[in-house]
This record gives sequence, C-alpha cells and structure tokens, in this order.
Amino acid sequence: MKRRNILIVDDSLEMLEVINRHLSSFGYYVFQSSNVPDAIDILKSTTIDLLISDLQMPEIDGMQLINYCQEHYPEMATLVITGYPSVSGAVEAVKSGVLDYLVKPFTKDELKIVVENALQKSNEGQNEALSSEIPQALRATFGMVGNSEKMQRLAELINRVKDTKATILVQGESGTGKELVARAIHYSGKFAKSPFVAVNCGGIPENLLESELFGFLKGSFTGANDTRAGFFQAADGGSIFLDEIGNASLNVQTRLLRTLQEKEITMVGSTKSQKIDVRIIAATNSNLLDMVKEGTFREDLYYRLNVVNVEMPPLREREEDIPILVRFFIRKYVDEFNKSKISMDEKALAILQRHSWPGNIRELENVVQRAIIMCENAIEVKDLPDYLKLAEPISDPSSALSKTLKEIEKEHILKVLNYVNGNKSKAAEILGIDRKTLRQKLD
Repeated sequence: MKRRNILIVDDSLEMLEVINRHLSSFGYYVFQSSNVPDAIDILKSTTIDLLISDLQMPEIDGMQLINYCQEHYPEMATLVITGYPSVSGAVEAVKSGVLDYLVKPFTKDELKIVVENALQKSNEGQNEALSSEIPQALRATFGMVGNSEKMQRLAELINRVKDTKATILVQGESGTGKELVARAIHYSGKFAKSPFVAVNCGGIPENLLESELFGFLKGSFTGANDTRAGFFQAADGGSIFLDEIGNASLNVQTRLLRTLQEKEITMVGSTKSQKIDVRIIAATNSNLLDMVKEGTFREDLYYRLNVVNVEMPPLREREEDIPILVRFFIRKYVDEFNKSKISMDEKALAILQRHSWPGNIRELENVVQRAIIMCENAIEVKDLPDYLKLAEPISDPSSALSKTLKEIEKEHILKVLNYVNGNKSKAAEILGIDRKTLRQKLD
C-alpha cells in the first residue's frame, strides 16, 4: 500500500516531536511546521494526504489554515488538535468540514484511530451533489433565468412593455444580460416576427458609427463606393438595440434625438429624410446622468431614451439565483463539451455563492464552462479557478512588533529545528551556539 504523507502544524516543538514519532512508527511520511506560512510552503511543494493542525497558534491561527486548505486542497483530509479550553473551537472546525479533532493530551492509540478514520473518510469522498437537471420550479421567463424577487419584477416589466413601441433604456453593469433583456422584450411581444437589429456603439469607430446607423449615399465620403442602407433601415418595423449608447459622439446623439422626435432619418450625404418605424432599446453600463452633468451626453436625448427604465440587477444582489443559473449553464454546455450528466459539489456551490461576481452572469458562465472541462463527473472545489477561493492567510504586522526578543528568539530556534528535522547539533551550528546552550534555551 502506498505510504501516506501527513503534515503536522503546531507551535510547540515538543508536540511536533511526539506526533512525528508516533506517526512515523505507523508507517506514514511526516512533514512538520511550527507556523502557518511555512506549512503553506510545504503544501505548495508536496502532495499531503492529511493535515493535522493545532488551533491556537500565534499570528495566524489554525482555523485560518484549515479554511484556506479546504478551498485550495479540498481532497486533503484535515484534523485539528486542541486543549480543553478550546474544545468549542474544535467543534466549530468540525462543523466547517474538518473530519475530526484530538484533545490534548491524547494517547498513541487515540492518534492512530483518528488518523486512520480521517484518511478512510477522505477516500470515500461522499459529498451531496447539485444535479445538472433544471428543476420544475425553475423560472425562465422570456429567456430570463432566476427565481429571485428582482427577476420576477423584471419579468413583469418586460411583460408590460413588450407590445408597445415605447423607447426603453436598459441600465446595468457589464455582464448582467442587457442584450438578453432587449431580445426578450422584442421576441415575447407582438412584434416578434419583425426585425431585431443589435448594434454595439462601442465596437464601431466613432467616424463610422453615423454612417452605419443611418446609411450613406454613394460618394458622400471617401470609400463610399455604393449607396448603402443603415441599421435603422434594416430594423424598420421592428426593434433596434443600441448597446453602449454612452459611447456615441455628440454628433450621433444629435441625429438620434431627431430620429426619436421626428420618427425619420437622413442618410449621410443626403438632404432628404425618410420616415422610419422603429422601437429603440438603448443600453449602457455608464451613468448617463453623470455624463449629462459633464456635458458628454445630451440631456434632452437622455430623457427621450429614458421613457421606460429597466434596471438590471447585478448577480451579487440575486445570490439565490446562482444555483439555478449553474444548473442552466451545466445543461447548456455538457453536450458541447462531450460530457455525460454533470453534478456540482455543495462546497463548490458555496464558493460560487460567496463570490461577488464583478463580471456578473458572463463571469459565472465562463467559470461553469471551465469547470465542466476540468471535472470528471462532478464539479468540485478543485475544478474552480483559484481566484474564487480564500486568499492565503498573512500575519498581522502589528503582532510581530509587539513581541519580546525572547519570543522572537524562541520562534527562530523552532524554525531552525524544523528545518533540520529536529537535529540539535545541526541546529546549534546554524544558530551559532553550542549544543549545551541550545538545550538550556529549549528547557
């Protein structure tokens, strides 16, 4: 049978030596550290099967190490060691996922039983999973996925405006699904069979946006070799979606205002206007009111666009929708990536629900896609990108400055002893003292 690697973390040299001796006699490979930063360095360079950590340690406590490991090394088994005054802390650790705890003092046999049980439980790896099938309770109204109150209000608003030609302004952060809302408004109403034209105003060079929107006559500018209709003509009778409207130049804004007021457009290079019947749905992730105050967006155009305002909620404000969205994306991509039925581990889902999602639904979709590619049959913590997991715990600088020289000396001696695996002669040589002096300091 393969020998297992065990890492012990305790600020007590005596405890490290005792546990090391016992575990080595059981046939395990043992690594040891007297502090959390050194323990993390070992974890980064060595495959550890079981972590045994004291809870009470200076600067960074064992609970911080446990929490960090459960996200960055989820397949590694964990145990905690505690004194009688800290049993409550050990119980809290077990609730958070630690397999068991040992109360000091403990016997060699107690240590053996707890270690064997922890390694066995780790091998079983039985976690409840989130099914990839979307439940019947899923609310997918007009293409909007979610059960939260904000999504229900959004669905009601879409239902109210879908059959009108009222101008609509959709506002929200990047990745919240503003174009999806525009399509839902168009395709759920009575104009669904009419054209829907989406234009990314931020993706077209400023000098070309005007001619792309309104069309141009042959010879109206260099390169205009033919007369060509614009996006507004293409959307006649239906809806035009102007994404990133805040990027439109003041000249384009002026022409848009006239289109809204007169229901007509004039092609570039022409003096003749033509009537147009188009519902305008504009979207932005910018604060247009601030732009109005700065003079970069026309106030009269803002109020013309903002007849019906749709606020897209960021994902962090609809946390309850994350499990449903995850199921939706799993079902969407399992076939594309040639996977069979995929599930999601509850711990992995908890991490997704904790994240603030600055990239919103687009970011979540990308994370789920990546996890499906990386996983086998279930998405687990190890399949998630590291940036979603807890950051490496760091020492509080103020705690180091409050230590006495004696405390600092003790920590340094223990680090050196750990480095030489407890060899006092080598440690004394590195420290520049004789073995007798080292023994006195240890006593």
